[in-house]
Amino acid sequence: MSLTGDDCISIGPGCSDVDIESITCGPSHGISIGVHNSHACVSNITVRNTLIKSSDNGLRIKTWQGGTGSVSGITFENIQMENVRRNSVIIDQYYCLTKGCRNETAAVYLTDVTYRNVKGTTYDVRSPPIHFACSETVACKNITMSEETLTIPPIDCLQEGLPESLAEVSQFGC
Repeated sequence: MSLTGDDCISIGPGCSDVDIESITCGPSHGISIGVHNSHACVSNITVRNTLIKSSDNGLRIKTWQGGTGSVSGITFENIQMENVRRNSVIIDQYYCLTKGCRNETAAVYLTDVTYRNVKGTTYDVRSPPIHFACSETVACKNITMSEETLTIPPIDCLQEGLPESLAEVSQFGC
């Protein structure tokens, strides 16, 4: 159990092939995969069968604005959250420690992130339980969510399944 008041687990640049299982953490800032500098190389991280309680965040991926490199192959599975106050699930490609950061066009490439069976009991209604802030120029790719129970009412913008054809994708004008 983490009682640090900071990240319960923090995974940073250079980490790969990490399996985290059967932990309880909180109070904390949750589990963070993040890069506090400009170059990231993080891959093949699995977090499963975990309880996060009395935390500001639950599962967080944060990458520095203007950064390079990649974060890939991230799996969160069988996660229970109790009293996560701000963000149960967050991806932030615009992470910055100060309010004076410029909005950069370069970003860390983020791909192949899976959230499976993530459940939560409470959250602050002023913050969405799921928040994806992906770069417009280096967009997040291959994010999969299944068996999530984090919010009532359901999140309207997420749909189950993939587009059936390229025509179906292009009909949305993106």
